[in-house]
Amino acid sequence: MASLASLFQMDKAEGLSELFVAQLKDIYWAENKLTTALTEMETAATTDELKGGLRTHLAETEGQIQRLNQVFSSLGLEAEGVKCQAMAGLVDEGEDIVAETQSGTLTRDAGIIAACQKVEHYEIASYGTLVAWAKILGYEEAARLLHANLQEEEATDHKLTMLAESFVNATATAE
Repeated sequence: MASLASLFQMDKAEGLSELFVAQLKDIYWAENKLTTALTEMETAATTDELKGGLRTHLAETEGQIQRLNQVFSSLGLEAEGVKCQAMAGLVDEGEDIVAETQSGTLTRDAGIIAACQKVEHYEIASYGTLVAWAKILGYEEAARLLHANLQEEEATDHKLTMLAESFVNATATAE
């Protein structure tokens, strides 16, 4: 039977603690990458509501990075990111959506919201796993900090859904 590490193609991760740190480095890279992507999405967005939401989430993301720095510190580690292939792909997909939609349309905003929700769902899965692992490993400070990030990601996903359902998707159908 294949080990969990081999399933994730992490040859160097030999125990849950090491896998935890590897995934922590992954989400750290992802959040840093997202700061650039959110700025680009805000520029491409049409509505003030989406632009404002992206700007707010950028500020939250910067706070999440600070919490991740605290997590690394609580473990006696230097904050370090390792390229997250999933986030790189999601960001590329978001850039493709912007390139394939017309500027100034709600269709573009609907696409941006969809791309952002894919990112949020990835982050929710990542933080949910990290919180569970931190708890079982006895990393209480890390669990608390990571849970705060998880709650913000869940709230952002909800806000994106509300924005899409309030008017963006319906208006996009009329374009």
